Amino acid sequence: MATGPKREPETVATPSALMAAPGYLARRIYQSYVALWTRVVDPVLTGPQYAVLTAVDSYPGVDQKSLASSVALDRSTMTDVVRRMEDAGLIVRRTALHDGRRKLLYLTEEGAGRLAEVRRLARALDEELLRGYEGAGRDQVMRELTRLAAHWESLLDGR
Repeated sequence: MATGPKREPETVATPSALMAAPGYLARRIYQSYVALWTRVVDPVLTGPQYAVLTAVDSYPGVDQKSLASSVALDRSTMTDVVRRMEDAGLIVRRTALHDGRRKLLYLTEEGAGRLAEVRRLARALDEELLRGYEGAGRDQVMRELTRLAAHWESLLDGR
């Protein structure tokens, strides 16, 4: 059976209905970000793990439950992320003295070193992501992204 010449796939434009949908655009941004993070920053340490390391570095001894909301993770995801990071030797969990249910988080020496290394690469990626947005323009983009995130999160809470 003979086949004709191999044809290149057609380029099909994204439908305008999708380009007008903020959720679709947010998903595209997020997918690109995750792919770039994996390629440029770290193929093993995830964005949520980086967020936890950063927050634990900022608030050593914070309890796991409080930290979850500050890094936008639900409790079950936070528990899984912390367990994996503890297994990797990046953080330690210690039980609070006066409340055995509270788990307090601390960076290990290895965790602090890994955070410093990844932070440098993450900041370089941030610079690349925001290239073309300088000074007040960059501040405006960050304010709008922050505002949008807060609004969408408030919709979850019914606020």
